[in-house]
Amino acid sequence: MFWSVLEMDRNLLAVTDDGRPVGTAAGYSFELTLPGGARVPTTGVTNVGVVPSHRRRGTATALMRRQLEDLRARGECVTVLLAMEPTIYRRFGYGPVTFSRRVAVTRARAAFDDHRLGPAARDEGTVEVVRRRDCVAALEEVYEQHRLHHVGALDRPHRWWARGAGHPPVSRDQRWIGLHRTADGRPDGYVSYALDDGVLTVDETVTTDDAVREVLDRFVLGHDLVREVVFPQAPTDHPLRWQLLDHDAVTSSGDEPWLWVRVLDVPAALRARGWAGDGTLVLQVEDPFLGGSSRYELTVVDGAAECATTAREPDLVLDVSDLGSLYLGGVPPRDLVRAGRIRARDEDAVVRAEQLFRTDRAPWSHHVF
Repeated sequence: MFWSVLEMDRNLLAVTDDGRPVGTAAGYSFELTLPGGARVPTTGVTNVGVVPSHRRRGTATALMRRQLEDLRARGECVTVLLAMEPTIYRRFGYGPVTFSRRVAVTRARAAFDDHRLGPAARDEGTVEVVRRRDCVAALEEVYEQHRLHHVGALDRPHRWWARGAGHPPVSRDQRWIGLHRTADGRPDGYVSYALDDGVLTVDETVTTDDAVREVLDRFVLGHDLVREVVFPQAPTDHPLRWQLLDHDAVTSSGDEPWLWVRVLDVPAALRARGWAGDGTLVLQVEDPFLGGSSRYELTVVDGAAECATTAREPDLVLDVSDLGSLYLGGVPPRDLVRAGRIRARDEDAVVRAEQLFRTDRAPWSHHVF
């Protein structure tokens, strides 16, 4: 059903001299939520491929370069993708910004620790079990509130829900939904899941409230005749392990890149997001794929940034793909300095970068495109 929401004016087709199609690159129109709550238009790159007979001839490179040039001309400051083959896209300037892991919980050992010292998860709402087809409008409402408040989230345009385009629960595949409503009946959270031979698999849990998230986790872990609850793509900062009495009830594996960001207009992208503190940082950004190398002075006051080209000596020298990884605050600058991906002038530059780029929570994106 992905085909039903393709935007034909955003598709590129590579053809041979005699008109045979040999490669494609396409894009969906989205909004991306940034640190500070701002949202910017972005393109979700998809359907990048070349027929086997024409690989290793530069076709994919030409498609990606043309696409990025077109997106920059449209005035977009960043673009995003989900990488099926992560080794490919860094050379085009994309860097991973969100990460997911597989979390599995042994249900028989999944007792919650109700003597935690933090604020109790008070909940006066209800969870009802409904079929996906009977609650699409409520799911769309809840997801929209989530994406407005969560860094890294992409919107899900109404036509995706209406046409069932995407993965569950957007698609029309059979799914059970645990729908949470407030005391006055307003939907404010949901979990989408499937049951098969004693395994409950969660597609996604969506809410803006940590207390509601815990209620929904308790809901799926409370199913009878289930031996294991699996979250195939959980955010890396999911707190479930710390909410249970038995840490060993939870196993996690993988730590895979999910959403990738490509910065197209450095000053516009840096001005668009919110920042954690005040300070100045000079960045030298190398962009070999689009043929650029520029220095920018980033000045942040009261969480808002100004950014312009400068001749000053750089505090950090980095590839545009690594700026993409830093952009949403989920990858600490120090990690990339230690990995040899960023060259820092001194320790003070690293400290300032850490203070400016940090966010309170790791960015996360549910949407599959």
